[in-house]
Amino acid sequence: VTGIQLSPHNHMQLYSSSLDGSIKLWDFMDGIPIKTFTVGARLLALYALARCEDLVFVVIPKSGERDTFQLASVKLPKAAGQDVEAKEVSVVLNGVDASPKCIAFGREGEYVASVKDLALQVYFFKQKQVNRFFVSATKTKSGNNRFTCVACHPTEDCIATGHADGKIRLWRNFYHKKEYTFSTLHWHHDTVMDLAFSMEGTRLLSGGVESVLVQWHSGSDCQRDFLPRLGSAIEYISMSSDGALSCTLHTDNRITIINSNLRFSRSIQGLIKSTAVKTGLVVDPRTKALVLNGEPGHLQFYCLQSDQQLFSLDIVQRQYIHQAGLKQADLVKIAFSAEGKWLATVEEREDTTDPELQLKLWFYDEETQSFKLNTRINMPHEDHITDMCFRDTDELEDDSLILVTAGRDCVFKVWMMVEDTDPEGNVSWSCDFVGSYHNYPARNCCFSEDGSLLAVGFEETVTVWDSVTWDLKCTFCHPPGKIRNICFGRLTCSKYLIGATDDGFLCCWNLLSCALEWSAHLNVLVLQPDPLSEHIAAVSWLSKESSLFVFKPNEPRPIYIQRNLCKEKIQLAAFVPRDEPEMIGSEKYLWLRRSQLFFLTDTQELMTLSAKSLEERLTPSSKQLAVEESLPVTPFSLLLGKHRHQQSQEEPDLGKLVVHNKHEHDSPAVRELLHTPAHVLPSASFLCPVFINSLLISKENKSAEEVADEVEMESEKTEDDSDEEGDVTEMEQEDTSPIELLGETTCKLSKSQEKELRKLRKMDYSWIAAF
Repeated sequence: VTGIQLSPHNHMQLYSSSLDGSIKLWDFMDGIPIKTFTVGARLLALYALARCEDLVFVVIPKSGERDTFQLASVKLPKAAGQDVEAKEVSVVLNGVDASPKCIAFGREGEYVASVKDLALQVYFFKQKQVNRFFVSATKTKSGNNRFTCVACHPTEDCIATGHADGKIRLWRNFYHKKEYTFSTLHWHHDTVMDLAFSMEGTRLLSGGVESVLVQWHSGSDCQRDFLPRLGSAIEYISMSSDGALSCTLHTDNRITIINSNLRFSRSIQGLIKSTAVKTGLVVDPRTKALVLNGEPGHLQFYCLQSDQQLFSLDIVQRQYIHQAGLKQADLVKIAFSAEGKWLATVEEREDTTDPELQLKLWFYDEETQSFKLNTRINMPHEDHITDMCFRDTDELEDDSLILVTAGRDCVFKVWMMVEDTDPEGNVSWSCDFVGSYHNYPARNCCFSEDGSLLAVGFEETVTVWDSVTWDLKCTFCHPPGKIRNICFGRLTCSKYLIGATDDGFLCCWNLLSCALEWSAHLNVLVLQPDPLSEHIAAVSWLSKESSLFVFKPNEPRPIYIQRNLCKEKIQLAAFVPRDEPEMIGSEKYLWLRRSQLFFLTDTQELMTLSAKSLEERLTPSSKQLAVEESLPVTPFSLLLGKHRHQQSQEEPDLGKLVVHNKHEHDSPAVRELLHTPAHVLPSASFLCPVFINSLLISKENKSAEEVADEVEMESEKTEDDSDEEGDVTEMEQEDTSPIELLGETTCKLSKSQEKELRKLRKMDYSWIAAF
């Protein structure tokens, strides 16, 4: 989807455009497309105007020229049917930018303005002429005069343009090619990312990389207000139709809603989009949240169930300065202990001459429910740290925790906890052992499941060390590729060591025989073991597509293959343990029973695999169950639950009632009433006779006596329902009666017996008098 626009004539509908060349008209109530218009060209942006009925504007590529786009109008035909071909396509402007922020429509749709590079184009629909204006290519310290965005005044002939040097120009009198004028507003020190006028045109909003929303009053450079500290660079600005609210879209995947008085209202935040995910996808053992890079210098704890950020942990603890080319400290590596009590982080500042490194150990404080800094180690390695991992199992005590770091300085270091000399008995971390192998750079490291062995990859060789004596036990080599990923097998496959090389080989070594068990020619980018099973997931990249292979180390044949998993390159993956094992019927997906696999692509899209479709996972029964479980426990909810439980026990014909309701929903009148959007339904006076007639029973099917009997039974059922609350109250009182516990209760008729008595009372026994 490349563009979304509300329908100007029906705000319960919207248009959407896509790269497949189709424009779809959607309905809010149904969530399904009402009509699909086929244009026949790739659509890159979409615009809809109130004055142009059945006419939309799109950005399409110019035929025969690469990276050249056109603004065109598309006439939407009123033909019958759902799929319609839109043949009337007219070019309005040539040489436009494909970004939607570079095209804006003027007062009442009289003209359209487009900016690209150093040119401003204005097309007037009535005159059918184009005026072009250019700015000089002067370069400054912050940038140049290049256009970046455009916005048009809603009531006046005024065009606002943003520039790469941080300036805003207000263009007037642009109907004339030579007598045009412009004024300049300047506050931003870097590129102006977007502009937006208020509905009445008295205010202009601008945003950029400073994370500050600027409000300009009446086009004056002196009258302006600010809303600072919005978190990240502002990419888009939008105003509501009534002007009461405005919202900003940020580069970190955040939407901020702001009141008209420039006060913060609320923020909508899912997974934060960072500049680069260097920490990998790590699972917090305590909360089962995904932990990765968030805001600059922060760790984000992302809850997968609620699609919300649990909290953000400031690791670097320095003010981030938004300036291009400035080298600042960034978070590059993290690792959790098995129970989540300890967190290790590595931060570094890129510098070609003298890199800065810091290793920090954080301890989770149960009282404050947050991590506290325990130890800070400056320059733990002489060069960049490539990998690190904890050695700990559930059986070991905290004082046996070991942290291993591997670096490009050709060594790996072992860090252990030691008790401080202060009387409080605090602990800190210090280096206990330094290991190396033939002066090769250490690329990766990992511990076996029981923690007895440590594997460290040095270029083309994998070394295995004893974690108690730190003796070198054995080495494995698979030339000529360098070791890219390594991991140990788990559970019944714990005797195997798996490694992937950068020349496209996946190898499995047997630790007991110290020999190569098997190898496969596969370009593996990601190698991720499941912590709760023997399964290992390998993601490969071949022919511009990512494929997934799931296998057990003791079996060279994969148990699951998913080719063409996605077109993007998958960089990271993580198995997230489930709270309860999922019921999976197909043997093909049994490896997903205890854990769920998540992927992160190079475009920072988070994906997952599921054995069930979306419809199966979001059935109405599960929705209702989720709602009922989330209700607070109150006296009324307890009484209602008990009342429903008694109803289910006292109504043995409930199954027949459900089937009867199902047949009622099969009625065409009922189906049309329930599935037709409310805003397109006819009046109630028209629907009522149709609905009532659909409930009537035909005389051809049943006799008058049967109909009379059913009406009588229906009236009896109504009487029973009216006394339902009283019956429930009486039953509750009987349940708590001490006489009933002693067995001295009086015999009481059931509901079915009471129904039979009512039938007997209503029968006519006058014929007995003849005898």
